[in-house]
Amino acid sequence: MAEIFSVDEAFDRTRFEGACCAFGVFDGVHKGHEALISCAIEDSKKRGSASFALTFDLDPDEMFRPGELKKLMTNEDRIRALAASGADFVAVLPFTREFASLSPEDFLASTFGELAPASIHVGEGFRFGARAKGTEETLIEWGSRHSCSVTPHELLCLEGAPVSATRIRGLLSTGNVEEATKLLGRPWKVRGTVVSGRGEGAQMGIRTANLSIPDEFRAVGDGVYAAYVHVDGKRYKAAVNMGVAATFADRSTANCEAHLLDFDGNIYGCEIEVEFIAWLRPMRVFDDVDELIATIMSNIEWVREHL
Repeated sequence: MAEIFSVDEAFDRTRFEGACCAFGVFDGVHKGHEALISCAIEDSKKRGSASFALTFDLDPDEMFRPGELKKLMTNEDRIRALAASGADFVAVLPFTREFASLSPEDFLASTFGELAPASIHVGEGFRFGARAKGTEETLIEWGSRHSCSVTPHELLCLEGAPVSATRIRGLLSTGNVEEATKLLGRPWKVRGTVVSGRGEGAQMGIRTANLSIPDEFRAVGDGVYAAYVHVDGKRYKAAVNMGVAATFADRSTANCEAHLLDFDGNIYGCEIEVEFIAWLRPMRVFDDVDELIATIMSNIEWVREHL
């Protein structure tokens, strides 16, 4: 695992001297991000220097588009994933309103100080500085004055289109978790604390772990999914209802309900992780409880046979 640094006033910016940096937000740390970071790592090996994954402590859109962004992972998970990406170090820039208001030139001076890295690798369309005025060309021009090689990379293409966090969010929003998995390199996950539910599941003999997921982390669309749920280091097959159950919409207390197969523990108040594997069906209103139970049991059987 890479060592993680906060690039604050106490950070020794001479660490960047001679280094090769992959610079980006990296929400999701998907296949495209991994390819970009690999370019910086390979560059550092040729130069005999250190490699950095350089990012922010939060996604800038959290500041500028609050309530609109669907995040693929928490900032803490994103930074941990970057630490496992193969880079030697992860440098985290505190993204404040003051920092965001800096001109592109001041943005770079604040980030690197007097000593620029040997190289910076960014994705196509990279923007930075106040009002996103800094472009690839701005960065290249700055690099030429500071003996820093700047390389903008075309986005990695998979399944016929560029890999991006926006594309992955689009797939998840329509329930296409299988395609999203290919682009992420792993299934999409969400974590939450188990809360008390409505109680109907237990009455029907189908107990569920109920989670209230904040809107910003509800990247996956409403529906029923086959999933794995991680509890205390163990993984269980699960049928998961994501979204407010239409049949009980007037008294719902959770927006993610997971029935864990072959599990009978008490996990109220525990944090669990849901790993989405396959989409099973859309949400719908059932004519009666018998039809609802029959459909749920069919979903559970699919999970048992296919996962």
